[in-house]
Amino acid sequence: MRAPELVVLNEQLADQLGLSVDELRSPDGVAVLGGNEIPDGAHPIAQAYVGHQFGNFNPSLGDGRAHLLAEVIDRDGNRYDIGLKGSGRTRFSRNGDGRAALGAMLREYIVSEAMHSLHIATTRSLAVVATGETVIRQPPSPGAVLTRVAASHIRVGTFELFRTSGDAALLARLVEYVRARHYPDLEEGDAAALLEAVVGRQAELIAAWMSVGFIHGVMNTDNMTLSGETIDYGPCAFMEGYDPDAVFSSIDHNGRYRYRNQPQIAVWNLARLAEVLLMLTPEPSQDDIARYEAILGAFDGRYEAARLRLFRAKLGIDDRSDRGGVDGDFDAADTELIDDLLVWMAAERRDFTSTFRNLAQSLRHSNSNLDAIVASSRDGETFVRWRNRWLDRLGDVDRDEIAEAMDRVNPIYIPRNHLVEAALAAANKGDLAPTNALIEAIRQPFNEREGLEAFAEPAPDSFTSGYVTYCGT
Repeated sequence: MRAPELVVLNEQLADQLGLSVDELRSPDGVAVLGGNEIPDGAHPIAQAYVGHQFGNFNPSLGDGRAHLLAEVIDRDGNRYDIGLKGSGRTRFSRNGDGRAALGAMLREYIVSEAMHSLHIATTRSLAVVATGETVIRQPPSPGAVLTRVAASHIRVGTFELFRTSGDAALLARLVEYVRARHYPDLEEGDAAALLEAVVGRQAELIAAWMSVGFIHGVMNTDNMTLSGETIDYGPCAFMEGYDPDAVFSSIDHNGRYRYRNQPQIAVWNLARLAEVLLMLTPEPSQDDIARYEAILGAFDGRYEAARLRLFRAKLGIDDRSDRGGVDGDFDAADTELIDDLLVWMAAERRDFTSTFRNLAQSLRHSNSNLDAIVASSRDGETFVRWRNRWLDRLGDVDRDEIAEAMDRVNPIYIPRNHLVEAALAAANKGDLAPTNALIEAIRQPFNEREGLEAFAEPAPDSFTSGYVTYCGT
């Protein structure tokens, strides 16, 4: 890199990893974060993987602009990958330049930090370093390198390498490596048990995405990790006005990865993993196949249970019936209550994030807040009927306590798209103040603070209409 310069450093993450902030900020540290120097003991690699992109198998993927530098053990004894993104060409670059643009790298830093603060499993960003060079994009942009931290970078696409190679011995080694690294409680060599564990983590992850209105945008199999972390923040966004068919990716022309499709796409990706793992059984019987099918079939139930738990918390309702009856009936009633609210929100295009905060506020100041919601609604009567059902479900409990519990799980600050775009545009001109202010707000997403009102406001309609995001390559 011609002139590496530190743009932003995640000091909290550096401390967790046991790294010296002062050393990372020094010229030698910036040289490492910018890809100009290799730290002692590091042996950088570019990972090979393949994958299904928008449903089509692509055998020519791999790290085209990324290098894993090393692994570190953090202060709690957890193992993490340290890697660079935008650090130059590899054998997998496929005629690309191996570089990255400042805006795309800052987007990943901002959104991944927001996801971490929302308690959603994610890769994280340690630093962004400007390279002092221009990369050829549309339009030409300042270059940058992101330092990414992950429990590992092993993906479904890593396993899909064996679709063509058929190397069962090497596949078995990979299964054991993933088991030992991410699922040490599983029995050695049990690939089906590994699949079941991955299915469980992905069900929890996708439910968490849905609970905050997050749309990944490019759920290809090479972007699904075996660790259960969110990875690759390219054409991603948080939904504002609730729309189950929301799509933000500029290249997702058919809406394959729209908000409502994310659970079923997760199952589709996991089925590709199951196909590879079944290769470890030379002549699989019908019982073997049935076991794998049952594991995949359990995703829906695990996802729905996680979704119900998260949305119950968002509405301040517990998971126990105080009215008698069987739990299944009670779960069905709560699911209907949740879904009916979402139907009303979709019809009204209500802001996904602020609606749940407003519901909590209505418990504290029922008259004024309720009147405001009804007055701004095209169908206020439907909302009033729904709210009466919700209040009946809450029962005779302290409403202020419920409101406080709701505020602990419903964010007020998210990386709203207009704020992200404004921050990136300013950063491209050398002004990092908007980026730093946005990061400061989203690091405490549940705590309302004076002076941050602008970070809680939805984007104007003129911005939201037609808004798209790009992958940055």
